[in-house]
Amino acid sequence: LRSSRQPICRHRTKARRRFMSSYRNFLAKPTAPYLIIISTVSLLSGLGLLMVLSSSSVKSFEQTGSTYSIFLKQLFFLAIALTLTYVASRVKMDIWEKLAKISIPLSVVGLILPQLPVIGREINGNKSWIGIGPFTLQPAEFAKLCLILFCAYRLKKFEERVALNPARTHTPWQLLAYILPGAGLLVLMIMLGKDLGTALIVMSIAAAMIFISGVPFRHFATIAILGAGFAAAFIVTQPNRLHRFEAVLHPFDPQVYKFAGWQTAHSVMGLASGGLFGVGLGASRQKWGNLSEANTDFIFSVIGEELGLIGTLIILALFATLIYGIFRTALHTRDLFSRYACAGVAIWLLFQVTVNIASDIGIFPVVGVTLPFISYGGSSLIANFLGIGFVLNVLRKDPEVRAALSARKAVRGAQ
Repeated sequence: LRSSRQPICRHRTKARRRFMSSYRNFLAKPTAPYLIIISTVSLLSGLGLLMVLSSSSVKSFEQTGSTYSIFLKQLFFLAIALTLTYVASRVKMDIWEKLAKISIPLSVVGLILPQLPVIGREINGNKSWIGIGPFTLQPAEFAKLCLILFCAYRLKKFEERVALNPARTHTPWQLLAYILPGAGLLVLMIMLGKDLGTALIVMSIAAAMIFISGVPFRHFATIAILGAGFAAAFIVTQPNRLHRFEAVLHPFDPQVYKFAGWQTAHSVMGLASGGLFGVGLGASRQKWGNLSEANTDFIFSVIGEELGLIGTLIILALFATLIYGIFRTALHTRDLFSRYACAGVAIWLLFQVTVNIASDIGIFPVVGVTLPFISYGGSSLIANFLGIGFVLNVLRKDPEVRAALSARKAVRGAQ
């Protein structure tokens, strides 16, 4: 028996070694981040379209009499997002830097518009949307990308200032003064619309970019404590936000379940009923009125119910791979603006995915944050794709990546 097993074991060992060798060879190639980002975003977007169709069918039929109306809107948004991504990946980096210079004023103007009585729209208690015919636009989603560009530009300028005057003393507080006023203004403008979830993401992005800039930990801790106190003040002053925190602790308590705990409880029930392989695509029971926002904030719960634990783990693996590819791009590029901006895009996706999934599984309060590339919503989808377009732009400007891509095209043309 032992001798009969040895050839099989050796065969498996050799196959495993060949796989690991090919895997390392792929990661060593300069085009690896480019291919990783393209493939993961394509898979996430395709899966997102499929799950939007499944999770919105009941709501769509109730509103319009057709199960495809919300899905077709998402398909329209995806077409716009892909077009803008193509443009964003090919414009000169100087244009991105010029945009970064005026990103905060542009964001402020955009965030003021939802507060105007004619075009502003209030949804679920938040006045953060602009009405454009049958569509709505959420400027706060684009403010996240604008903040990343602003922080990247300011951090680049600070490092250039330090390099030009190495003999002069530069304190960490000077660096913070480059970032905090603009970030704080965006947070205040977002909170005018009572959108705490987006404000938390914006504060987290700013804090993370300050951290990666090399600020000493004691200064970073001071800013983090002030930010936490700022967020706590907004939470304490609104009873409904306090109830959401209570729902995290006791979502199935009869008094909590009827009000703040309803979404959390039904999200957890949907995930729990999915099991390992799910109940089947399109067979979710929670989307039949029990789970509100099933196609937006709680689409991960529908994925868990219909595709099971396997489906959710695939989603997590795709996001982890995508974020790895973007961080690797940031580490490889030499341009300071591109490096900080790519890191900011990765941080943005990391925080948004974490907050959305943590809300859906019941370990974080419901704050109304979408799942990138998957949840329904034109503003978030287009903003996410613009961020990816910037990263692809950085990769396409890299001489090694450009040469490798040209070689691949030449090989395909010869074939």
